[in-house]
Amino acid sequence: MAQVLEFRLPDLGEGLTEAEIVRWLVQVGDVVAVDQPVVEVETAKAMVEVPCPYGGVITARFGEEGTELPVGAPLLTVAVGAPAEPGEESSGNVLVGYGTTAAPARRRRVRPAQPAAQPANGAPREAEPVGGEMPVSTARRPASAPGRTHRVAAPEHHDGPVPVISPLVRRLARENGVDLRQLAGSGPDGLILRADVEGALRAMTARPEALAAPADMAAVSGPVTSAPSAAVRTTAPTGGTRIPLKGVRGAVADKLSRSRREIPDATCWVDADATELLRARAAMNAAGGTKISLLALLARICTAALARYPELNSTVDMDAREIVRLDDVHLGFAAQTERGLVVPVVRDAHTRDAESLTAEFARLTEAARAATLTPGELTGGTFTLNNYGVFGVDGSTPIINHPEAAMLGVGRIVPKPWVHEGELAVRQVVQLSLTFDHRVCDGGTAGGFLRYVADCVEQPAVLLRTL
Repeated sequence: MAQVLEFRLPDLGEGLTEAEIVRWLVQVGDVVAVDQPVVEVETAKAMVEVPCPYGGVITARFGEEGTELPVGAPLLTVAVGAPAEPGEESSGNVLVGYGTTAAPARRRRVRPAQPAAQPANGAPREAEPVGGEMPVSTARRPASAPGRTHRVAAPEHHDGPVPVISPLVRRLARENGVDLRQLAGSGPDGLILRADVEGALRAMTARPEALAAPADMAAVSGPVTSAPSAAVRTTAPTGGTRIPLKGVRGAVADKLSRSRREIPDATCWVDADATELLRARAAMNAAGGTKISLLALLARICTAALARYPELNSTVDMDAREIVRLDDVHLGFAAQTERGLVVPVVRDAHTRDAESLTAEFARLTEAARAATLTPGELTGGTFTLNNYGVFGVDGSTPIINHPEAAMLGVGRIVPKPWVHEGELAVRQVVQLSLTFDHRVCDGGTAGGFLRYVADCVEQPAVLLRTL
């Protein structure tokens, strides 16, 4: 007898809590094999194909193309020939290229509805999800409106479990003093999403008295918003265009906002004569072999500077109140694409020479433009190099890529009058800026780092001491 199994959107890793359906790869009625890709989704990190851990016939799909689903929401159902046995070979909810493993039993069968816990007023309430799985409701959403979220009334109880899947959402609420029991989730079945917690934070910021009376938020339905912001919306011009903050743009907004909120940053800058660096690069490329990019030379200078000033290759653990100084340099670099700004990461940059760095920069840049970067290639950076000179600007005060501690910015290289060897001459000048987390070091360390970088740019022979 056939058994219908439900496949939910798996945990995509790297703190991602939702994904947008870009393209379905199967139709209802199609026969699929284990680990066959069934849908292409776009996360805040990359475009990925999601494989199905079951083999059988597709009986339903949840969500149209363009729908954004939270992790744990139903994706589709599959009719298999027989119930899965515990020892039967299967696949976990994994991404293409990440390998497969035997799936836990709870991912190979539809869980029955949990017995409803009874609060003091006698009203039924769903039990809290176990192990990141939401219980399968007996009153499933109609198939005609897949993936559609709905708002639920704010909970009136003040104890018991709350519908939260993501540990990231719980941590965000805990760190900012938000009581999840006072929020009404905007996700499926009242699931509390990150946007709900952030909405509550905005309301608490706009209305400080809410901190003293958190019970006032219990009457809010849907994502929490403040009264002042509602008034602004009603008086705002009606002719504008509203653009949803989601995908890459939403991820950038969240990360930059968090960086500004948590990191006490400071910036120092200096002009440097890059004439000798450009001559050195021209000499390298004239010798034949792989053409060395200017970005690779700047990256090599960065890794040498970080070896001298390791304080800037670190992160801050506020929970433990510790500065974590990192041994390896994973160098991120800002890349502008059609989907927005992304920061691919060159792993173990401190072990690479100029040729290896050039090749890796080229590979990651091409993957960024093709939107094929994996989440692993977009996360885990320890220091960022931002070459905003490609936009034709001289300087900037960049925002640190949280949770890193510093970012080096490089402006355009332009001919300018410069005093060289006691005489006025036209030289190729660049402005360098360093934005750093003042918790990890003082201005002396940051200034020393930037001065060393400028010295290497002006006199590339300085690098010979570290080669």
